[in-house]
Amino acid sequence: MTRRALIVVDVQPTFCEGGELAVTGGTAVAEAIARYAAAHRDRYALVVTTQDWHVDPGRHFATPPDEPDFVDTWPPHGQAGTPNAELHPALADLAPDASVRKGQYSAGYSGFDGSTGDSRDLRSVLRDAGITDVDVVGIAESHCVLHTTLDAVREGFGARVLTDLTVPVSEELGVQARARMAEAGAELVPSDAA
Repeated sequence: MTRRALIVVDVQPTFCEGGELAVTGGTAVAEAIARYAAAHRDRYALVVTTQDWHVDPGRHFATPPDEPDFVDTWPPHGQAGTPNAELHPALADLAPDASVRKGQYSAGYSGFDGSTGDSRDLRSVLRDAGITDVDVVGIAESHCVLHTTLDAVREGFGARVLTDLTVPVSEELGVQARARMAEAGAELVPSDAA
C-alpha cells in the first residue's frame, strides 16, 4: 500500500524575491504550494518541510574579498535565527508534521542532510511514518529540490517532483536538473496530475 509524504523544500524568504539568494518566481511558488497543500492535505500521510539553517557553513559562504562563484560558494543566505531563514509567510497555515533543518555547518543541499529538533534525519522521519513515496516541491529545483529528490530515490522511496510547484535558479539549470531527476527514476508531473 502506498503511503505518500509531501516534502516542501526550502520555501524561505531568503530564496524568494527580496531575499539574499533570490530565485525569480520564488514567491509565486511559495503561494502556489500553500494553496496546493491546503487543498490536498488529505492525500498525504505526512508533510515535511526543509530549511537551509546555516550557522557556520564554512566555504559554502563566500566571504570578502572572495566573490561567490554560484556553484560551490554563495552569498550568505538562510542564516539560522534570521527572519529570512524561517518558512515563507505563505506557509503560515501549513502546520507540517516534521521540520528538517540542514546545512548548519556544511552546504547541506539535500533535505536528507538535515535533522529535526529531536535529531532524526529525514530518512528516519519518513520510515517511522511508513512512507513509501514522496512528492517533492519547493526552491530551487536546480539545487535543493534536485538533491532531495535524488536522495529520496537512492533511499528507495518512489519520488515525484510536482513541476509547477518548484522553480530553478535558471531555465538552463532547470533543464539539467529535470534530466538528472528523470534519469534517476523520479517522475516529473504537474500538480494537477498528481
